[in-house]
Amino acid sequence: MFYTVDQITEMLQISKSKAYKITASLNKELKKMGYITIAGRVPKKFFEEKYYM
Repeated sequence: MFYTVDQITEMLQISKSKAYKITASLNKELKKMGYITIAGRVPKKFFEEKYYM
């Protein structure tokens, strides 16, 4: 249902700090769309749409 920062780090092979920035950015976008977000987690479907997975 959600990807964590650790999972994003593994999938994209990036640093944890970069994964936190990506997570924060995606959650900010979701908040603007009216969704409730969870810090450090991103819905899988939304992440996969944004990163073409």
